[in-house]
Amino acid sequence: MKALSVDVELVPFILLLVLVAIAAGLVGSLTGLGGGVVVIPLLVVLFGTSVPIAIGTGFVTILATSSATGAVYVRDRLSDLRIGMFLEIATVPGALIGATVTVFLSHANLDAGLLVALGIVFLAILPGTVARRHIDVPPPLPADRRSRHLGLSGEYHDNATDRDVPYTAARTSPALGVMFGAGVVSGLFGIGAGVFKVLALERYLNLPMKVATATSNFMIGVTAAAGAGVMFAAGYIDPIIAAPVAIGTALGAMAGSRVLPGLRNQTVRLVFLPVIAILAIEVILRGLGLA
Repeated sequence: MKALSVDVELVPFILLLVLVAIAAGLVGSLTGLGGGVVVIPLLVVLFGTSVPIAIGTGFVTILATSSATGAVYVRDRLSDLRIGMFLEIATVPGALIGATVTVFLSHANLDAGLLVALGIVFLAILPGTVARRHIDVPPPLPADRRSRHLGLSGEYHDNATDRDVPYTAARTSPALGVMFGAGVVSGLFGIGAGVFKVLALERYLNLPMKVATATSNFMIGVTAAAGAGVMFAAGYIDPIIAAPVAIGTALGAMAGSRVLPGLRNQTVRLVFLPVIAILAIEVILRGLGLA
C-alpha cells in the first residue's frame, strides 16, 4: 500500500476507518472474535491495504477490543481468569510461531494464499457450531483430573434468565491442543483466533456460550500481544491505519460489553454463525482474485 500524505483527503479516510472499526469492535465483543476478524478483510477489500499491513492492524484491533471489554466482563463475573490464564500457556507459544511464519510468507509474496487459508479455517469451525445452535446452557460433564486439581470451575448470574449458572471445565487436554492451534492461527492472520478459543471453551471445556465469549475476549489480548511484537519488528504495523482502527474498535467493544450480559447464549451464537460464514466466503474470493 502506498504511503498516505497528510492532507484533506486523509480526514474522510480516517473517519471511515473509525466507523468500520466501531462495527468490528461491536461484533468482536459480542462473539469473542476480537474485531480483527472483521477489520482485516474489510481493510483488504474496501481500502486496498496489503495483507501484511492488515494483519498487523488486526493485532492492534484485538488489543483494543480486549482492553475495552476485559475489565467489564471480569466485573460482571463472566470472564473466568483462572481458565483463561491456564489456556494461555498453549496460545502464546503458538502465536509467536504463527506470526513468524506470516513474516516469511509475506516476504515470499504468498499473501493470496494466506487469505484463502484464512477463509478455509473459518469454514471448518461452522459445522460443530451449527450442531450446538439450540443449546443455551450445556449439560454438565464430569471434570477431568487436571480440571479438578486446578479448580477450573465457577458460576455466573445470567441476566437473560435471571438465574445463577454453575459450570466446570471438562476435557482440558483437547482444549489445550485447540488453543495451541488458535495461537498459531492468531499469529498467522492477526485475528486473535477467538473463533477457536470460543470453540475450545464451549465445546471441549463445556462452558456456557457467554462465559466462553467473555473469557475469549480476555484471552485474545494476551495472545495478540505476542504476535504484535513480531509484526511490529517486521514493520507491518502502520500507525496511520492502526491508530483510528484502535480507537473505533475500543468504542465498539465497549458498547458490545454492555449488551452481552442481557443476551441469551443462543442469541450470541446466532450472531457468531453468519459473521463467520460471510467473512469466510469473502476472504476466499479475495484470495482467489474473484472479489
